[in-house]
Amino acid sequence: MSEFTVGDTDFLLDGRPVRLLSGALHYFRVHEEQWAHRLGMLRALGLNCVETYVPWNLHEPRPGGFRDVQQLGRFLDAAREAGLWAIVRPGPYICAEWDNGGLPHWLTGKLRTRDAEYLGHVERWFRVLLPEIVARQTDRGGPVLMVQVENEYGSYGSDQVYLRWLADLLRAEGVSVPLFTSDGPEDHMLTGGSIPGILATANFGSHAREAFATLRGHRPDGPLMCMEFWCGWFDHWGAGHVVRDPGDAADALREILECGASVNLYMAHGGTNFAGWAGANRGGGALHDGPLEPDVTSYDYDAPIDELGRPTEKFWRFREILAGYADGPLPDVPPPPARLGTSAPVALRGWASLDAVLESSGGPAGEYPVPPDFEELDVDQGLVKYEVTVPGPRQPYPLMLRGLRDLAVVYVDGVRAGVLTEEEPRLKEPVAGHARVELWVESLGRVNYGPRTGEPKGITGGVLHERQYLHGVRARGLRLDALDDVGRVPFAGLPGDGAPGLYRGTVEVRGAGDALLELPGWTRGFVWINGFNLGRYWSAGPQRELYVPGPVLREGVNEVWVLELQETSFTSNESSENSAEPSSPTLRSPTQASPSPGAVNS
Repeated sequence: MSEFTVGDTDFLLDGRPVRLLSGALHYFRVHEEQWAHRLGMLRALGLNCVETYVPWNLHEPRPGGFRDVQQLGRFLDAAREAGLWAIVRPGPYICAEWDNGGLPHWLTGKLRTRDAEYLGHVERWFRVLLPEIVARQTDRGGPVLMVQVENEYGSYGSDQVYLRWLADLLRAEGVSVPLFTSDGPEDHMLTGGSIPGILATANFGSHAREAFATLRGHRPDGPLMCMEFWCGWFDHWGAGHVVRDPGDAADALREILECGASVNLYMAHGGTNFAGWAGANRGGGALHDGPLEPDVTSYDYDAPIDELGRPTEKFWRFREILAGYADGPLPDVPPPPARLGTSAPVALRGWASLDAVLESSGGPAGEYPVPPDFEELDVDQGLVKYEVTVPGPRQPYPLMLRGLRDLAVVYVDGVRAGVLTEEEPRLKEPVAGHARVELWVESLGRVNYGPRTGEPKGITGGVLHERQYLHGVRARGLRLDALDDVGRVPFAGLPGDGAPGLYRGTVEVRGAGDALLELPGWTRGFVWINGFNLGRYWSAGPQRELYVPGPVLREGVNEVWVLELQETSFTSNESSENSAEPSSPTLRSPTQASPSPGAVNS
């Protein structure tokens, strides 16, 4: 057994100084059968440690309904098998560009404070989660050498009673390895987010000497560590693709190490926001209170190891630097995972309307005085259909959705009348009574950072006709996880007009392996292959393809479901088993990444 401690100036392992060269890799963003390969890539990069968050909402989607909490333990075992130490950041809040920052949608009480109701939920969750961590600490022969208290709390609040309560709970439940906090290198963040007697670390992407000087102003002693070195960044739907120059990132990494500090690359390998778990930000500058900016499905993060597990130019530049801090020669880069043999079109043969899907798989229908939000209907990822009647007779007036989050496709008397958003919540054409209005509202991801974390989804203010609220709202929700089995959905023949709905088909695979799914002519929705939810697609870009992990595919026939929520140019006469029509979803093989230094990520 090994004892990992925090000295006056260094981390100590069994009394010997050690520098942590860590990389973030989230087990929940990588297919489990690919963990070993990705961990091997971290070792080949020159790292000796892996860091992961733990998303509470993934593991407790309903109160007390715990789901595969043991997945974390399996990942930590895989890290140990790969020869890596591990840093665990259990939250309860994690940010991570993950839906709601990892907090369950059903959570009640004053979030991220000493509020007794909130703390009761956290305590119940930690008592289920922490045994997976405690049993795998370094002093018990495992890889876990540090555990985080909360996450970047100084960017949100200053409740020191809450932070101390969390630290005491971790200790009471058996966490014996060092605890730490991580915050931006700014005075108000460090004072709000750090705890006396517990190691404070800093998160930044450049100017290491300035950042560490600020940290030293608050903590004169203890090891220096950049817990999040932002070597890349993430993308938002409807915005441009973000990249960071490899040379610039390498220079910033070199500066951190020249300061004598430990480092955690965020991200070393980003992975994918499968199953609609991508979060969202609020724009508007430093206050993070502006327009919604939903995150794309890919969490490639412009990381040294790309979404498909391939080395990039940044990988080779980082490896050259990190090799100078290794105890010996670095391991060889693992062979790349298998790639799809040949491109293959998806042959779509069945379709069910959104109403039919909702009727067969949705939650109970109800009538409410005002529109219920997603949380009231127990919808985490998914959509809600609202129906309301405009009474009549009355002349045409503007129809507006007050407090809309995030996007609504509107039908008036069965005819599509427009797509509304938070920024444009009013229909262009006025509506006369008597009229039946249907509103299909989708959550594009809950806010994961800033003061609006935890805000409700759906129509949160009401439906206005002129200045009058409309009441007697009928509502029914559809959770995405309800579609993991479509056996109940009554499929019919394909429509001829590209209508929204659930499309069903198959794809014939020869040479199963990693693939990319193209959806030309499709607008917005989700895709399942063999029951595995690949995540959201959206023609808004910048992401144009969905990553399909090789273990999801099988030789021969594979089942495909496409849930289109708006419209598609695909029509029934384009369906073909032998050729890819312009609007047919198509699997294609990724381009080969160069395995040599200086390679540019393809």
